Amino acid sequence: MSDGPIILEDMAVRLSPLTLENYRHLIPVASQEKLVQYSPSDIETPEALQGYVQMALEAQRQETAIPFIIYDKKRETYAGSTRYMHIDRKNKVLHIGSTWIGREFQGSTLNTHMKHLMLDHAFSAMGFEKVEFRIDERNLRSRKAVEKLGAKLEGILRKNVYMLDGFKRNTCCYGILREEWEIRS
Repeated sequence: MSDGPIILEDMAVRLSPLTLENYRHLIPVASQEKLVQYSPSDIETPEALQGYVQMALEAQRQETAIPFIIYDKKRETYAGSTRYMHIDRKNKVLHIGSTWIGREFQGSTLNTHMKHLMLDHAFSAMGFEKVEFRIDERNLRSRKAVEKLGAKLEGILRKNVYMLDGFKRNTCCYGILREEWEIRS
């Protein structure tokens, strides 16, 4: 898929490969109650987090995902995880998703820095033409964050994903095109 591990960083954040060796740094963050309440994933226990990481690494082996561990350089601590996913090289489209950071990092500039690094890399180094985001309709904070990046709401998939509590969510589909990103950055 690439010539080596992808590491993305600026003065605020470092995104490096998520592995079965380093995911343990995320146990305190992932154990925060209902941290991923708008996601169908379970990460609250060390065992659930390990399974989550194993699934991400399997998708990476299949060349459909690139998972990252997030390190907050200002606070000098690990903050969460994110990934490129649903990588479609033929159509030059990928998703940025499975993003979660601890509550103490939410509302800071960390997420914006991460997304800028990921978007820049996807469009320039990786040569993709479109990046998509899929967000639970109820997750207004995440929706506003991708809208601030310039992503456009392209539609809503109604009742398409079961959550851990059995609720079937509506998923908002956002997208940003390379030319739209180039104008903004």
